[in-house]
Amino acid sequence: MKDFKEIVAEADDAKGKPPKKFGRKVDVIARKKMARRMRKLAKSPAFQAKKKRTLRKFRSGAQLAKSARKQTIKSFRKKFYPNYDKMAIGQKVKVDQMIMQRFGAKIDKLSKRAVMKLRKDEPARVKAAKLAGTKADK
Repeated sequence: MKDFKEIVAEADDAKGKPPKKFGRKVDVIARKKMARRMRKLAKSPAFQAKKKRTLRKFRSGAQLAKSARKQTIKSFRKKFYPNYDKMAIGQKVKVDQMIMQRFGAKIDKLSKRAVMKLRKDEPARVKAAKLAGTKADK
């Protein structure tokens, strides 16, 4: 049996449209609830150990792309809206929409370039994390 995503993808292919990206939309209350849970979880020793183990591994292409995109969007926010961190949540949503509308294509282009830079710097990052881990163990 086909799920909804497959049906939509087939319909878009038939019409010649690019495939849609499905993401989980979360409202503000749920986001705050997740933030509280993660803040508590981040203090646990098991979570901190997992974080250290993750830092010692090379990131996949998808992880690098995600990180590069976040960095690029952050730089655009900082450039055009220096007081973004002090804005209310509603304003941030509006600003993010405006940035994606105006600079979406440019962000995609620059994030591809950023992926190459991150990939080049990845061995040094992993090496530093491993060195930091061995010093902490001793």
